[in-house]
Amino acid sequence: MLRWHLASLRVWLSLLIVLQVAAGVGFVLGISLFFSSIPAGSVLFAATGIPVINLLAVGMALGPQVVASHKISGGYEYLRTTPVNHAITAGAWYTVCLAGGVPAMIVSLGVAWLRYGVPLHVSLMIVPAVALTSFAGTMIGYAMAHALASPMATTLVTQVLAFAVFGFAPILFPIAQMPRWLGTLNWWLPFRHMAVVMRAALTTGSHPGVAVAYAMLAAWSLLCAALALRALGHRG
Repeated sequence: MLRWHLASLRVWLSLLIVLQVAAGVGFVLGISLFFSSIPAGSVLFAATGIPVINLLAVGMALGPQVVASHKISGGYEYLRTTPVNHAITAGAWYTVCLAGGVPAMIVSLGVAWLRYGVPLHVSLMIVPAVALTSFAGTMIGYAMAHALASPMATTLVTQVLAFAVFGFAPILFPIAQMPRWLGTLNWWLPFRHMAVVMRAALTTGSHPGVAVAYAMLAAWSLLCAALALRALGHRG
């Protein structure tokens, strides 16, 4: 299944990685264009949130659009009829999304370190942080892509979701800057917790709520994976 995904994407995956690297680097460098002087804490917060954006952009935003294109081309029906366990299919797609998001994440962090001197301290917790963040984002997109029958609806919902998450989730800024009701809503969603575990893995100091963040991410991952597998089975 992994070979099938890679073969079906071919040059598209390479282009995706290049675009994600360019987007991540552009955002890092573009921060300085908005402000004449940026506090070091704000730069660090934004720089450690960009890896979450890189991983989400592949798994949650671009992933469903790939599934939608497979539905249009007929590849989706072929995939649906193969005698392969749906969990294996989902696992192969997760591996592809992880491979598409990690290079951009690494380059973005490197550029932030070179441009702003961001004091990064990468710990071994980066492994579960990246793996779980990518898995949760991928399963959200995977569940949505397979639950919606219309490719056009999938594309529309994906764009709306991406706008809502990237604009109104406390990934690049502290949750304290949000209205209380919106902060409470975000506490129950997985995106703020993705930023918490990623920031804890990339910086030193005290990071309260990390255990809760991992628990919330795990719960969302299992829920969306179950919904995606159910959608695949239902459509089969």
